[in-house]
Amino acid sequence: MQLQELTDALTTHIPPIMRWAGTVAKRMRQFDISVEAKSSGSPNTDALTLADLSVQELLVSCLRDTDPLFRQCRLQGEESTGDFDRFASASEFSIVIDPIDGTKGYRDREGNAYSVILSLQTPQTVEYSLVYIPEEGEQGSWVFACGDTVALGPDDPHLPASDVVRSLPAIDPAQRASSKKIYLIGYQDQDAEKAQLVTEAGLEGVLAENMGGCHYWTFAQGNFAGSLIHTPNIYDFPVGMHIARIFGGDAVWVHNREPVHLRETWVDERADMLRLPGIVACSVDAGVLDTLCELAQDWNPVRYQD
Repeated sequence: MQLQELTDALTTHIPPIMRWAGTVAKRMRQFDISVEAKSSGSPNTDALTLADLSVQELLVSCLRDTDPLFRQCRLQGEESTGDFDRFASASEFSIVIDPIDGTKGYRDREGNAYSVILSLQTPQTVEYSLVYIPEEGEQGSWVFACGDTVALGPDDPHLPASDVVRSLPAIDPAQRASSKKIYLIGYQDQDAEKAQLVTEAGLEGVLAENMGGCHYWTFAQGNFAGSLIHTPNIYDFPVGMHIARIFGGDAVWVHNREPVHLRETWVDERADMLRLPGIVACSVDAGVLDTLCELAQDWNPVRYQD
């Protein structure tokens, strides 16, 4: 199985699936669908709804039945639902899904920043990312990253979803906006304190509840300079890393400034998800990465203190 063959199959088959999934999520949001399941202590992490479970079931089933290539990959999802046993137990490639990124705001009907995310990962990096944002714009919007291209734009339900994604305008790195905003999450009850320290370092720390839109939409456009995340999970964060690397930036561990890889993860049993260890800075701008690493290199890398 070749990378190009796999990314071509994803671009052909995945956009309509994600459009369906986003439509389901948008419809279910009108109802009381909260579920009690996670106990990490973070309201952003612990938010869970029937939509997360239903959307993941839909995504997994479609991946299982759409193209035999997909079954040759490992499949990893943020939730536990789905026929995961039909996929490879070992493979160079992992298809990773986050059925609803931004569940807390989605559940509480605060803003429209939630999204459906799929990425193709290897132990070293990310090779394909697709984000569907059901309520960004009149008909939803897309963020796409593959090869040397990052593209985004509105959906058009009059056209096949795959055609829409293929025709999205690529972002010219020279035309991206300039920002000092840094997205922070994962510091438990210290999120606000850490954001203030980022601001005092000359950037602008922004918490999840103040994002004002899907992070990958704003980051791709340059309206955010990057992120500083404690023990990021593997389901959504790698998309930001992917975008940064295409634009010539990087994601690095702050304690040693080495580029992030996906070979080493740990199981966060409280949140029931896989995470990367330590604190990770991500940006297109090398100067921003230096500032974030200098600031956070001595912060405690352990997520839970008890």
